[in-house]
Amino acid sequence: MKTDKYEYSPGYPIVRLRRLRKTSAIRDLVQETRLSVKNLISPIFVQEGIDKRKTMESIPGIERIPPTEIIPEVEKISDLGIRGIILFGIPSKKNNKADSAFLKSGIVQNSVSTIRKHFGNKIAIITDVCLCQYTTHGHCGLMARGKIDNDTSVHTLAKVAISHAEAGTDMVAPSSMMDGQVKAIREGLDERGHTDVAIIGYSAKHASPLYGPFRDIACSHPQLGDRKTYQMSFANAREAMREIELDILEGADIIMIKPAIPYLDLIYQAKKATNLPICAYSVSGEYALVKAGSKMGLIDEDEVIIEFMTAIKRAGADLIITYFAKKTASLLNE
Repeated sequence: MKTDKYEYSPGYPIVRLRRLRKTSAIRDLVQETRLSVKNLISPIFVQEGIDKRKTMESIPGIERIPPTEIIPEVEKISDLGIRGIILFGIPSKKNNKADSAFLKSGIVQNSVSTIRKHFGNKIAIITDVCLCQYTTHGHCGLMARGKIDNDTSVHTLAKVAISHAEAGTDMVAPSSMMDGQVKAIREGLDERGHTDVAIIGYSAKHASPLYGPFRDIACSHPQLGDRKTYQMSFANAREAMREIELDILEGADIIMIKPAIPYLDLIYQAKKATNLPICAYSVSGEYALVKAGSKMGLIDEDEVIIEFMTAIKRAGADLIITYFAKKTASLLNE
């Protein structure tokens, strides 16, 4: 048998790779990829106008929480050793201009301020910058004459990011996939003196059917059409790399691939192509599939969670946003 480096003959001993799998202690010593609690980012959904937690059938175990629950929720996350959260806000009022997205008294802005006052720099605060939760039509950008107005949307996204920075966020994560959004946000933040606020670019965000449960919990289903004119095709790997390159040129500090599990190849390509940190977003549909399989008794949920998260890390992700963040942390801490 020939390989690239060795030529075996009957005189050579059998290579027994099983020697390094014999015990759990040996397996730990030679483990190549190590998943850590510190790789995880936990999403939080905060909703205005509610006084108790709300659950959704499509995403079991994930809740919309009222503003009064934000401190206990972050404490629970922090106590598990998780160092990052990403905030999504659900406002009580929406309109076609998404005005509530950049109010100083908005749901995300107030939540950021509350977390910062209570936790200081103990936990990294990331805020989603998008308009889908704040518009009556549910699209990620503003609409004009029946289609997305990219440039007006970009201007509004910059206003949203600035308002989050003023509230005290560490990083903004523009997820709307508008062309030029990272550049506009970077310039807007710098002009206002927020030069130390980082940008996580949703650089390769695909038009995926795996976002359904998220849209339920975030109240962000588009009321007309779809998002395929601004979210990218899952069939185009070269286009994904081009999107990543553009976000880097526009000033992104971290790049993201979303979803995660179906796009491990892109995570790997991105890791080889840039020295920037890579974030992977394991989305709500990935979560829901595991939960459904576990409920039906088809899989061991805990083992699949660790396998999936490790695969994402092995592919090249430095940060992982996952709805399994708390569960993964608990498993890793055992």
